Amino acid sequence: MGQSLLIRDAEMVFDSKVALGDLRSTAGVIEAIAPGGGLTPREGEVVIDGEGLHLLPGAIDPQVHFREPGQPEKEDIGSGSMAAAAGGVTAFLDMPNNVPSATSMEAMRAKLGSAATNAVTHHGFFIGATSDNLGELQAAVGTADEPGPKEGVCGIKVFMGSSTGNLLVDDQSALEMIFSQTAGVIAVHAEDEGRLKERRPNFEERTDVAAHAEWRDSETALIATQRASKLSNDHDHRLHILHLTSALEADWLAGNKSDLVTTEVCPQHLTFDQDDVAERDTRLIMNPPIRYSEDRDALWNRLSDGTIDCIATDHAPHTLENKALGFPKAHAGMPGVETSLPVMLTHAADGKCSIPDVVRWMCEGPSRVYGIQGKGRLQEGMDADLVLVDMESSRTISDADTWTRVGWTAYEGIPLTGWPVCTVVDGTIVHSRTAGGPNSGEILVEPGSVGRALRFA
Repeated sequence: MGQSLLIRDAEMVFDSKVALGDLRSTAGVIEAIAPGGGLTPREGEVVIDGEGLHLLPGAIDPQVHFREPGQPEKEDIGSGSMAAAAGGVTAFLDMPNNVPSATSMEAMRAKLGSAATNAVTHHGFFIGATSDNLGELQAAVGTADEPGPKEGVCGIKVFMGSSTGNLLVDDQSALEMIFSQTAGVIAVHAEDEGRLKERRPNFEERTDVAAHAEWRDSETALIATQRASKLSNDHDHRLHILHLTSALEADWLAGNKSDLVTTEVCPQHLTFDQDDVAERDTRLIMNPPIRYSEDRDALWNRLSDGTIDCIATDHAPHTLENKALGFPKAHAGMPGVETSLPVMLTHAADGKCSIPDVVRWMCEGPSRVYGIQGKGRLQEGMDADLVLVDMESSRTISDADTWTRVGWTAYEGIPLTGWPVCTVVDGTIVHSRTAGGPNSGEILVEPGSVGRALRFA
């Protein structure tokens, strides 16, 4: 598994610092890290000159929607995994709102089988909760008394609002049953369905994009976040609150989050505000919505102080034809897995955070939240999932540069710094991007030849 690989003279990011040196991987594992350098190439070893580049652990995206099965015109596991690799993401966790919804172990096995054949990165999958599939959830992750996560199954996804298919679970008795009788991590889409329904008539005649955030307001998110947190505490169950968007939630969590609760934020909520939504229109429509500048600033504060544990993209592609329908007909969601690392490194280059901060949020954080074994750090004995990035040059991304099947990006026309030059999975180079070459770069491996089902503690 993996090439014998030596990366020399790179600015390595580990132990919350940056140090010039060398790294060697053999058989898919980091064998040696040498601050200051000095590792000698071995016969037959692949040697990469890392001078002028930063070497990071491969990023982990803990929330993607790769649309398989059911919507191949938007994405599938193969195309989504290639987009991930192009963005320096070496592992992903995929959501269950497919067609049909992935709510059984049979569905988990089908998705894992497809990933084994088509992915070029590591992978894990959420099983979706319904009001009546407790047995399937227990088969996937175990019971409260006997935890037993299956390989490749990262946790349970609960839609408390804004669901598809049969995935809405807002009945209190059903939620109590899920939280009390299952193991592992429960990840929730925290919007209160009752408040959404109550407020909907006030916005039915609106066609301006600003109405989206007004309808799905901060209180709608806070009610669900508080409800999920209480369930977590009442039943001593791990909870992860997905895609935090508002100052109201973030500040409440800062004073009330227990050790059982973790949360995440998306790069788009750290980057865009109401003015960007007005300019870019339905490309920036997602659930929960991009809100206001004061929300964006509060999210940065709570990410910096540790209230927010990690970064995820909520990569949720829809076709440009659908987005062209305008508000409110256009579906909510945007691609993001291949731009997330450059977006966050651009913030680092602009002084908003540091490169070790980005590693903590995009590599170490997801690994810690989900107990992903062998991932998230540059450390001897850890898996050789690596990304070399160029912090000295900027590329302006366009729709044509993307790997996602829908062929567009919310960051179209925006210069970004920190593009991956080389992405490594289990010691094998899977994607490269050369100076003067196309912004999209090149996938170097065959589908299914690299990447494994993730293991969870």
